[in-house]
Amino acid sequence: MIRFLLMVNRQGQTRLSRYYTDVELKLRQNLETEVVQRCLSRSKEQCSFVEYQDYKLVYRQYAALYIVVGVTDDENELSIFEMIHNFVEILDKYFSRVIMFNLDRVHIILDEMIQNGHIVETNKSRILAPITAIDKICDG
Repeated sequence: MIRFLLMVNRQGQTRLSRYYTDVELKLRQNLETEVVQRCLSRSKEQCSFVEYQDYKLVYRQYAALYIVVGVTDDENELSIFEMIHNFVEILDKYFSRVIMFNLDRVHIILDEMIQNGHIVETNKSRILAPITAIDKICDG
């Protein structure tokens, strides 16, 4: 099960966080700081899977952006690794400009892909269909 997904920059600043289990707000900042430090301190030659407390962390770097997913021990790391790549491809397909100004759209995309901590959709067209419909309504 997916516990959380973070998008962070190289400086370790969280740009987006999505939690699929309850984590108190006070604990989130500490969790994010420790998780991000653990992932960003690793070299490119090291594996993209890290054990941390009762999580497995799966992360990928895309330019100056890191996507970190915390999962339970029973989750398949390679499927999460591929899910991250699929997520980035969808973002790349949808956005023609900087995504940090469109975080509401990123949340919609995540909601189409992941529900209650489980991957429910991987097809790019199906994931983008609702957000494309919203855009047509707003433009029309």
